[in-house]
Amino acid sequence: MNYKHLIIYGFSCFAFLGCIPNRKIVYMQNRPDDEVLSKSGELVPYDVDEYRIQYNDVVDVTMKTTSAELNEMLKIDGSQNQIRNMEGLNSGDAFFLNGYTIDNDGFLNLPLVGNVKLVGMNVKEAQNTIEGELEEYVREDNFYVRVRLGGIRYSALGEFNRPGKYTVLQNRLTIFEAIANAGDMTTTARRTSVRLMRQYPDGVKTHTINLLSDKIMESEFFFVRPNDMIYAEPMKAKQLGTGLTFAQSLQLALSVVTVGLLYINVTN
Repeated sequence: MNYKHLIIYGFSCFAFLGCIPNRKIVYMQNRPDDEVLSKSGELVPYDVDEYRIQYNDVVDVTMKTTSAELNEMLKIDGSQNQIRNMEGLNSGDAFFLNGYTIDNDGFLNLPLVGNVKLVGMNVKEAQNTIEGELEEYVREDNFYVRVRLGGIRYSALGEFNRPGKYTVLQNRLTIFEAIANAGDMTTTARRTSVRLMRQYPDGVKTHTINLLSDKIMESEFFFVRPNDMIYAEPMKAKQLGTGLTFAQSLQLALSVVTVGLLYINVTN
């Protein structure tokens, strides 16, 4: 077999490998009865540590009483209506502009109540703390306090189709939902060593996680926390510039074959 036959054989292999039959992409086909329809795995319990309020977090605090005068002093109606009006435009910014920010000392400045230290507390503890402070000004039992985090803000950097900073108005957000929100990872993303930078009351810690393992559902990193930063590194294939798809691989193979033929012609 000479080099011409080798070239034809190589192109035939590329063409065969690059063809995808319709039976692999068409939905709702008439498949054989003995084919497995679905498989269910075991139920994996969540292992989630309760989130503690951090510095610079945005917290939504609602305080209501039966007194219209006190409600006016607490600025209840105006701020809440403004948030509702802004949610139709940009709900993520609504919390940022109208919520209360934990300052660098860990305090929250509330109308009438004043400074309340909430850093390091969970949402329920923060609510009880504000209720205790409000009892000094409200001489009645009919008042209501609700504390919510101003959504989950996180950053997606590196090999994402839409890298950037995002705000999702949910109490819980899985890491796969966060990745989907950023347009999924690119083909060249190294999913076995994704870096997650997480903020704690004492500082920031970097974790390296493997998204290809199903054990991610059992870990503390399955849910994204506010202010998390996800960084996806590129594979070596991208660094080396090799082909990532069939078309790119074919183009690379053609270039190599062309160079080889030129070399053979020159040497002959």
